Amino acid sequence: MTNETLDTAGLLPAEAIDALERAATSAHRHDGLFSERAANIRQSAVRDVFDVSMRPGLVSLAGGSPYLQSLPLERLAETAAAIIANEGLIALQYGGGQGMEELRKQICEVMAAEGILDAVPQNVVITAGSQSAQDVATKVFCNPGDVVLVENPTYVGALNTFEAYQVKVETVEMDDDGLVPELLGARIAALQTAGKNIKFLYTIPSFNNPSGITLAKERRQRIVEICRNANILVLEDNPYGLLRFDGAPLAPLRADHPGDVIYLGSFSKIFAPGLRIGWALVPEHLQRRYYLASESVTLCPPTLNQMLVSAYLRDYDWKGQIAIYRGLYAERCQAMLDALDEHMPDGISWTTPEGGFFVWVTLPQGVDTYPLLQKAIDAGVVFIPGAAFTPSDEPSNKLRLAFSAVPPEAITEGVRRLAPVLREAIAGL
Repeated sequence: MTNETLDTAGLLPAEAIDALERAATSAHRHDGLFSERAANIRQSAVRDVFDVSMRPGLVSLAGGSPYLQSLPLERLAETAAAIIANEGLIALQYGGGQGMEELRKQICEVMAAEGILDAVPQNVVITAGSQSAQDVATKVFCNPGDVVLVENPTYVGALNTFEAYQVKVETVEMDDDGLVPELLGARIAALQTAGKNIKFLYTIPSFNNPSGITLAKERRQRIVEICRNANILVLEDNPYGLLRFDGAPLAPLRADHPGDVIYLGSFSKIFAPGLRIGWALVPEHLQRRYYLASESVTLCPPTLNQMLVSAYLRDYDWKGQIAIYRGLYAERCQAMLDALDEHMPDGISWTTPEGGFFVWVTLPQGVDTYPLLQKAIDAGVVFIPGAAFTPSDEPSNKLRLAFSAVPPEAITEGVRRLAPVLREAIAGL
């Protein structure tokens, strides 16, 4: 393997740690001081896994991180320095709570590339990544005990947010074409008949995290109609939409439904996650309360980071960079699929993503992938167990593999190391 692999593959990002650590509790005399909300958040179980993962030679297929080595880093450094030198009194000062107007205009251009053609800057609220946008939406719309619908599986960060606000999470199953409209309709009807108060459907329709599944074009209109008829909002999270390997992005759910969908976007996957700049495109009649709630959390998005993102969109070939990302991730995804074909034992299946960062692996019923994590680490590879991506406390026979930040040869080696661990687990059934 390359030195690049050995130097970087063992670093687990925060998302991976959070996903792995959703089940722990601890006993301490201060536990009684926690609010009910804080006590409801599942806490760390595998901090020691992070330490183990730092050892040289470990291949991490855990974290969904972009491949930042493909960015023009030296030129970006010059841009950042110029912003501070020439506009430092603005860049290092407080800014407006909704975000800079120039960047909000540019975000509308980014959304136009995704298929949303009617967005206006006044309905855009800039947030500290789309994670913050999820938090604000939950705070604005949900009381403790309210219901949020999610795909099964879904993003671990969203689950953590919903747990923190004491929201009841109910899942709706997917097939290879994404969320199943008939199952969504039946789930809503059953919950409402039982007197439950459903506030919104949280969905990642394009290259779902963790499954990599894409909601089929012909289902998108129907999903929004089902929610509208039940007076349920749609919270659409689309950080990967532009990272489709071939062809144009599928139009987001928001494209034809400006009054029914809150659209969440992020520069974390298409530029750089460390800047923590995302956004929400909010229906006009909801914008004021959403914006005020966002301002009460962050006061204002970081001005320097906004100015750097704005300069990137203005002065760089950002669409060309996305094309580079698409090519890189398509190659790495294919390397993972080829390695799975070559090394995985019988009885295991996996998704075939059309974009994004992840492959979702399913083992036979009866295999719990969480206890396999330590065995995989001993074998020199890290993954994220499937239990992290569901509100259920039941064992999961699934796991997530990420290909985005790992060179193809390292992906192949990581899958080769993982295969005997899974083969042994299946043999033990």
